[in-house]
Amino acid sequence: MPTDRNQRISTRATGVVGIAILCSRVLGLIREVVFAALFGATRSMDAFLTAFRAPNMLRDLFAEGALSTAFVTTFSRRIATDGDKSAWDLASKVATLTVVFMSAVTLLGVVFAPALIHILAPGFPAEKAELTVFLTRIMFPFILLVSLAALVMGMLNAKNVFGMPAMASSFFNLGSIIGGVAFCYWLDPQPDWWHPHFGERGLIGLSIGTLIGGLLQFVVQLPSLGRVGFQFRPDFNWRDPGVRTILALMGPATIAASAVQVNVAVNSGFASALGDGPMTWLNIAFRLMQLPLGLFGVAVGTVTLPLVSRHAALGDIPAFRVALAHAIRLVLLLTIPAAIGLIVLANPIISVIYEHGRFTAEATERTAEALRFYAIGLAGYASVKVLAPAFYALDKRNLPMLVSLLSILINFALNWYLTLHLKWGHQGLALSTSVVAITNFAVLYVMMRRYTGRLETGAMFRSITKLLGAGVPLAAICWFSNQYFFLSISNLPEWKKIVELTVTIAVASATFFGTAYLLRVAEVHDVVELVRRKFTGR
Repeated sequence: MPTDRNQRISTRATGVVGIAILCSRVLGLIREVVFAALFGATRSMDAFLTAFRAPNMLRDLFAEGALSTAFVTTFSRRIATDGDKSAWDLASKVATLTVVFMSAVTLLGVVFAPALIHILAPGFPAEKAELTVFLTRIMFPFILLVSLAALVMGMLNAKNVFGMPAMASSFFNLGSIIGGVAFCYWLDPQPDWWHPHFGERGLIGLSIGTLIGGLLQFVVQLPSLGRVGFQFRPDFNWRDPGVRTILALMGPATIAASAVQVNVAVNSGFASALGDGPMTWLNIAFRLMQLPLGLFGVAVGTVTLPLVSRHAALGDIPAFRVALAHAIRLVLLLTIPAAIGLIVLANPIISVIYEHGRFTAEATERTAEALRFYAIGLAGYASVKVLAPAFYALDKRNLPMLVSLLSILINFALNWYLTLHLKWGHQGLALSTSVVAITNFAVLYVMMRRYTGRLETGAMFRSITKLLGAGVPLAAICWFSNQYFFLSISNLPEWKKIVELTVTIAVASATFFGTAYLLRVAEVHDVVELVRRKFTGR
């Protein structure tokens, strides 16, 4: 087990990042709710979501995937071995390279947008595809802005600054909401302010708002970066060993990080042939799953990566193993109850959050079907966020890449079988994503054990057993609420839906963690001890 001190530091940092990400995810949900209320699950919303998916997919591949992982790993090593000055010099080189490379990617994206949309949505009719291409060209500069934001976030995380980088995406959502809605009304004025019927001009407003949000996400982090000592100087000397190391890591990291996005793109291709609506249902369900994923998986992974990178750079494999095993168990503690709650309470959650304006009860039902299947893979998906980057700290970068290539093949085969053969429609697409996430984690976990020896597997399985036991009363409370409070939720007053759902989640969560404490789940006891020391000063 980690020392008390290391646990406290990890838990505090994770808490800071978790709270910041919670703000971001809540604002992201508000963004989706506002857009769904204005446009509904319609042809127009399908076009906008697909257009945004193109640069957003590249963001996950390069900015918040390969670039972030490769840079944080190398930058943390440089700090540990050569000091801050050498690390800041490396940061300037990488920042310069990022501006040049991502500007070129943006230009290519604008030029080849028709081909890209044909790949992402081959089932779109010509008029719908043309609208999607137009919106894609507006939003493609987003990838440049968010790449720079991710680079700044990596520098701050390596210097143990976690709060503002995690909050930065909140500013993206604020910019998207305020700027997007303002430009909607400016470009497509509505006679009825409260019941608008936006057309294509309104979608242009949302696209411009996306760029405003990306700019804010980058700019708000710059004051924090200045305080930790970074001063940018354009540097085109890209033959630095650190730059070469980052580029060498980025190739496999891009492929490894691409698994989810490529799988989402494949899912989009299948969904585009299912008519109007499925792409929006899947997008909203995936967004809801990303709330606990970001709050727990990304938060723990963000704090863990610099720590394990330093241990690996110093050759301290026992400490590396302990930190990684503890992080995985912490993720499981937080995501297993979240998954159970999402499965049982899918309908009331979506109804409370999204069923407004043009988003109907039928859309709620279809979205809930997707959410249940996505939630099955939540714990595996979140654990991969912690486990996969650890391979780069050990310089085993090719292994996650090979697993990702395998997952793409599995996902395509499952999509074909579940959607076309069994006719499960969008539910089959969500289920295939979950199966792939669980498979990814299992294979990566087995591989990691080869390089670290024991990964405290016994402790992990004991934790899972206890957590599933604690999940039984949680599921029972949620089921009871479904049967007695939410049976006809679409007909309930809004305030009553919110109060009853909030009370249900609070009671179920307290019951779960209380049961887990009685079952002696170690990570729950760690949190209780941390809180006790915080308030008693001992």
